[in-house]
Amino acid sequence: MPTATSALLDALAGGAVRVVDLTQPLSERTPVIQLPPPFANTPPLSRRTLSRYDENGPAWAWDVLELGEHTGTHLDAPVHWITGRDGDDVASIPVEHLVGPAVVVDRTAEAEADPGYLLTVADLEGFEAEHGTLPAGGWVLFRTGWGARAQDPGAFLNVGPAGPVTPGPDAEAARWLATEREIVGFGVETVGIDAGAAGGMDPPFPVHHHLLGQGRYGLTQLANLEALPVTGAVIVVAPLRLVGGTGSPVRALALVPA
Repeated sequence: MPTATSALLDALAGGAVRVVDLTQPLSERTPVIQLPPPFANTPPLSRRTLSRYDENGPAWAWDVLELGEHTGTHLDAPVHWITGRDGDDVASIPVEHLVGPAVVVDRTAEAEADPGYLLTVADLEGFEAEHGTLPAGGWVLFRTGWGARAQDPGAFLNVGPAGPVTPGPDAEAARWLATEREIVGFGVETVGIDAGAAGGMDPPFPVHHHLLGQGRYGLTQLANLEALPVTGAVIVVAPLRLVGGTGSPVRALALVPA
């Protein structure tokens, strides 16, 4: 008798299910969040060569990497934020939470018209009226078209005279996601899970405040959300099993029915 895993393997081999890479390329040019003084900023990726088929290693090449936990496509663990400081670090996240259903809330047109667009509870309730309740144990992915900016640091960070201008949930939507639904995490195409204007909200940075405080997770700088269906995808999030980690770069994949 075929098993569930053998059926999945057959579907992958036969093209009935395809794999979509949701990860932005990670390099020295990958944009990282920029905090104003006096706050400390995470460094961009840098690397130092140990050997390159030379006297330091005649048959092998390898490098030393320096990068922040929150660089590129990455996961935020609950301990990243003060409200979640007693929660899971990256190594403690149950693996069952890293694989699950994903839904895509698409506000690309709105974010194109208003780069600082704020996702509202009305948006989320409207999504549920059309597509069903957000899945328990699943991920909500917020599509805004921002992934198209990922290779242009200026356009991606989009910092203006008043600070960064990027889309994200408003404070009430952040609270609603964290307390009214049993989702595992929230993912975005932007540099952080909060909107650019979130520092001035009440509470400041409400997605971090509410979701991480409730033991949920964030996922940032996603790619290729336009290749996912609104519902029906399965997301696989693979962070380093970093003891004490507040976050980790990830390879994020989606299994999508063809």
